[in-house]
Amino acid sequence: MDTGTTALMLCCIIGLTMMIPGLALFYGGMVSVKSSVNMMMMTYGAVAVVGLLWFLFGFSVVFGDSIGGVLGNPFDFFGSSGLLEATTSYDGVTTLIFSLFQALFACITVALISGAAADRMKFSAWMVFAGVWAAVVYFPVAHWVFSFDGVVSESGGWIANRLGAIDFAGGTAVHINAGAAALALALVLGKSKTFGTGPKPHNVPLTLLGAGLLWAGWYAFNGGSWLTADGGAAFAMVTTFLATCAATLAWLAVEKLKDGHVSGIGAASGAIAGLVAITPACGAVTPVGAILVGLVAGVVCPLAVGLKEKLGYDDSLDVVGVHLVGGLIGTLMIGLVGSAESVNAVEGLLYGGGVGQLGKQALAAGAVLAYSFLVSALLAYVLKVTMGLRISPEDEELGIDARLHRDPAYELV
Repeated sequence: MDTGTTALMLCCIIGLTMMIPGLALFYGGMVSVKSSVNMMMMTYGAVAVVGLLWFLFGFSVVFGDSIGGVLGNPFDFFGSSGLLEATTSYDGVTTLIFSLFQALFACITVALISGAAADRMKFSAWMVFAGVWAAVVYFPVAHWVFSFDGVVSESGGWIANRLGAIDFAGGTAVHINAGAAALALALVLGKSKTFGTGPKPHNVPLTLLGAGLLWAGWYAFNGGSWLTADGGAAFAMVTTFLATCAATLAWLAVEKLKDGHVSGIGAASGAIAGLVAITPACGAVTPVGAILVGLVAGVVCPLAVGLKEKLGYDDSLDVVGVHLVGGLIGTLMIGLVGSAESVNAVEGLLYGGGVGQLGKQALAAGAVLAYSFLVSALLAYVLKVTMGLRISPEDEELGIDARLHRDPAYELV
């Protein structure tokens, strides 16, 4: 066991765990004062149910021996069998530590989707959706993207091994996956009563605090994905920092040009857009390339967010505009500005690498988007006609916290 790498991964697990309250605060501050507790509970509820499913069979579905490059064998590590042994998975990291690190990826990915269902979805329906979605969408897609031959099992997923697309830490498996699911859920769920009247964040400081915690945790998200305590992890952290700075400034510039002001929600959203976009590319682009990735995300994502009212889908907290679009930007820009000087050593089109890598990136992104959207829409529709997805109009008017939970965020007079 490599003690240095083990120490790094344990610290990264703590950093990823910080993202749980970070996401809860980020989302909770952006919704109505009447539903902030519910919004935060959707994050914690998703983490709880997905965490258990991961150690029961999720790790095995993702990292078990591949069945046709599509699915890991669910019985290889069923019930976490074999994970307690002092075996290594990659460069001296024990399988148990690796499993916990990847479990938090799964939990956070599912929790991201909840932003598209703010203010109007039954908590019970959300919990069922979260668990089933993890099992039938996230686990298979994560196998495609994260399971390399010989890392834990002998054979892995088709994107990781056969296609050759680059996804350092989850632009496809995490962000495109969650964003496509959020779009499907929003369409099946329908519009909230306040759709079209503009966002009503009740506590911008909470959202900014949440964004800061997410930013801190993202170093663990990206740097830890190198799975070795050396310069590769540091490289990913530096590009993560630069892209986030660039995207924040770009988002604020777009706000100023469009609306004549800059906002706290814009700063927080810009930072998250940069973090999302650099996630797949943090090991494939130089520091200058990371700035370009951040600038593109900071310009395109706010414009994409502005389309939801024109297109008529109620993505309450902009999961589609930030995570789906940002994930697509980062994934595709590897094929444009990937550099041989990066730790992934892949050359994009603008660095003389031709269109081959861009085509691989596009195929990976398109496959994940299509699979996630279709299966998520089917799952949401089945829940809609069986247990129901939405709270009643009366409950929505009164506030979801007051109707479904005993402990509101604030004592309102």
